Amino acid sequence: MATVFVTGGAGFIGSNFVRYWLDNYPEDFIINYDALTYAGNPANLADISDNKSYDYLFVKGDINNYELILHLFKQYKPDYVINFAAESHNSRAVLNPRIFYQTNVLGTQTLLQAARDADIPRFHHISTCEVYGDLPLDSDGIFTEKSPYRPRTPYNSSKAGADMAVRAYYETFHLPVTISNCANNYGPYQFPEKVIPFFTIRVLQGEKMTLYKSSQNKREWLHVSDHCQGIDIILRKGKIGETYNIGSGIEADVETVADLILDTLGLDQSYKTYVEDRPGHDRRYLLDSGKIRRELGWKPGIEFQKGFKDTVIWYKDNSEWWKPLLKSLEVNEDKWKK
Repeated sequence: MATVFVTGGAGFIGSNFVRYWLDNYPEDFIINYDALTYAGNPANLADISDNKSYDYLFVKGDINNYELILHLFKQYKPDYVINFAAESHNSRAVLNPRIFYQTNVLGTQTLLQAARDADIPRFHHISTCEVYGDLPLDSDGIFTEKSPYRPRTPYNSSKAGADMAVRAYYETFHLPVTISNCANNYGPYQFPEKVIPFFTIRVLQGEKMTLYKSSQNKREWLHVSDHCQGIDIILRKGKIGETYNIGSGIEADVETVADLILDTLGLDQSYKTYVEDRPGHDRRYLLDSGKIRRELGWKPGIEFQKGFKDTVIWYKDNSEWWKPLLKSLEVNEDKWKK
């Protein structure tokens, strides 16, 4: 039996990870530590919280609260700390960069220091493909774990800073860490500011999808369940101090994403409209995930077309989950034109 301390476990990827872990290791004890900002949603795990057969504890707290984190680490002595906690929306980062550096850089350093002081045996940090910058649309380039960091936005750079802090705590203090950089995740329980749920929910309400004019920009798409399995394998088989890219190799541009949503819901092209690009809008990301496949035996298991369709249908069938979130959704993109 293991004790697993998850930060940001009420968010999209974190809550899916909690579900994944309890499904696969129901005897383990999960501590879910989350500040419940706008994107942290207790409803993501309401059935888990109510299920007395699980050894599960939720603690509301900020990752910058060193005293509380250290207290919890010493009290529960977790075998694994997995850091999902982050501000992650590029548009919000353009409007308010400071909170991204406070949470993603300083918050990660606070966690690292508490882990060091409590002698945590394993610290895993969740990063993003976006720390590597972007690739030209017509390029055959791909990001490996050795690619230089070239972040282009406040969000990207804050995650890059967090990665550097994790590496520094390994090199300087020998904290047993691993890092994973993931492709764009999709799946259930994703806060509807991200493109797939955002577009899906708009058309379900009879509104148009607002595509940036550079709608041929590509992303690599990874189902959140495959991501969770990748993290599990890294925790169990990964080498301390190493970074692993977790990607599907499946790319789709924003235009294709919009069309797949319309096709799934049986709607026509009139539901699309186009708006000016966000500043620093990245063109393309693609990860080389050969390392985790070769060394640890991971591979994605969910076929993109099926996973995408199932995801869109999940949002269609779960309006009671997303309707209460709409009041937290608005981002005034006109502000960055000034």
